[in-house]
Amino acid sequence: MLQWTGARISEVLALTPAAINVESGVASILTLKRRKRVVRQVPLPPQFLRELNRAFRLRIAQRDPQLATLRLWCFSRSTASRYVKAVMAAAGITGLPAMPKGLRHGFGVAAFQSNVPPHLVQRRLGHTSLRTTAIYAEVVGPEERSIAKRMWSRKA
Repeated sequence: MLQWTGARISEVLALTPAAINVESGVASILTLKRRKRVVRQVPLPPQFLRELNRAFRLRIAQRDPQLATLRLWCFSRSTASRYVKAVMAAAGITGLPAMPKGLRHGFGVAAFQSNVPPHLVQRRLGHTSLRTTAIYAEVVGPEERSIAKRMWSRKA
């Protein structure tokens, strides 16, 4: 969920079956960094949505008023972070990208590299300021080399 939404780990941990619209393929994510209540609609890839529905029986849970409001993941933020780090280590990902915030950063960078308009990246990440979102457009390292290669291939 972190990879596909760019959400903060605390926002993902707050998700309930009621927050996932299986038909429209959208997750309603409550932005937890603001004082006022802001819910953003983030589209999910169809394959991921099918796996999420299968794993959590979302459609069944949504029919039950009590189950619909229970969190999907019932563990703490620190436990979730340990799980993410373990999966990243198993995948051979190390350093700063190997943590929940690394997935959020990767989402933002990938969005800009895929030419998603900045205002949509801003909305999906739940930023109030486009200036904050612009950080993800300022890529370095492998991402910057990838962009440079795309530029060079257009001129050749």
